[in-house]
Amino acid sequence: MLSMQQTTGANLAARSYELDDFAAAQEFYHAQGWTDGLPVVPPTEAAVRACLDWAMMPPDQLIGIEPVREQPVTAEKLAINAVMAGCLPMHFPAVVTAFGAMLQPEFLLHGATASTGGCAVLVVLNGPIRLEIGAGASFNALGNSDRATAVIGRALRLALINLMDVRPGGIDRSTLGHPGKFSYCLAEDEEDTTWQPLSVVRGVPEGISAVTVMAAMAPRQIMNEWTTDPREILETFAAEMRANLRHYSIHGGNYAIVIPKQLRDHIQAAGWSKRDIAEFVHERARIRRAEWADVGKGAVVRDRGDSVYAALDSPDHLLVIAAGGPAGGFGAVIPPWLGHKTKAVTAAIGACIDCEPPKG
Repeated sequence: MLSMQQTTGANLAARSYELDDFAAAQEFYHAQGWTDGLPVVPPTEAAVRACLDWAMMPPDQLIGIEPVREQPVTAEKLAINAVMAGCLPMHFPAVVTAFGAMLQPEFLLHGATASTGGCAVLVVLNGPIRLEIGAGASFNALGNSDRATAVIGRALRLALINLMDVRPGGIDRSTLGHPGKFSYCLAEDEEDTTWQPLSVVRGVPEGISAVTVMAAMAPRQIMNEWTTDPREILETFAAEMRANLRHYSIHGGNYAIVIPKQLRDHIQAAGWSKRDIAEFVHERARIRRAEWADVGKGAVVRDRGDSVYAALDSPDHLLVIAAGGPAGGFGAVIPPWLGHKTKAVTAAIGACIDCEPPKG
């Protein structure tokens, strides 16, 4: 018999099930609506405990509370979903930190997961943990580049399904969604760049493992192989952001841009930092409301045609990520779900997000 959880054993609170074999487990979990449509790893007591032990967490430790519906998330329940997603114990600390970051009020988890807009949770890994878990930052960085990023991103989606009831047609009201709702996680290439890691730019000390989460739409790939001028390269990124302002949402928020090595080398050779990139893009990625008339939205222009809308409320809102394969003049723009209603959150792995600062 295969002992399956929602879990079993002393000190573990969730219900247990006895199933005949792996195939029976798959059909049972699919029938209960506990999967994302793909097969899951049986969350046995031993596997769940191994995740909890690696993170040094008791089963009932509170990861956080969803602010709108006041739904608590415990380490045990999150570990069950991490195992189901295929996580090894070494992946679990990143899952814990990312989910805790998603529960912060500024992330607006309920809005992002219930909206008809159909965003997913983008996760960016920084620091030593990338190397420890074998998270790839080169070839296919936004695809199935490696086991670690695939299962970490999937663990968050399964946890949303099973702990927050974020199911299509239920809480999840996405009109279309996008493939990032299976898994949307990448590691930054910190070894092959002169730039500061994203986590350091966002306030985490150098050398500390961290995650950044962002409510994000699908990546929009760009290409510019015909110049080495940083301004011209970044103008292509800015143009794609302007297109998003026209075609999707005119309101500014966090955007992420992913810059692979070929374009990154040109920008770095000219001495540009991530801050230089953000300031340039902040100035260039903006449109006039009248431009909506060019894309079939003239009815909402009215008398505000001269109003200017920026993709970024400030340069600080741009997430610049060094990642991608070594050849090809490609890059990606990852737009936000809905402007400034949600904000990206960065958190150090192994640190308490809600803890009070030490006194004295």
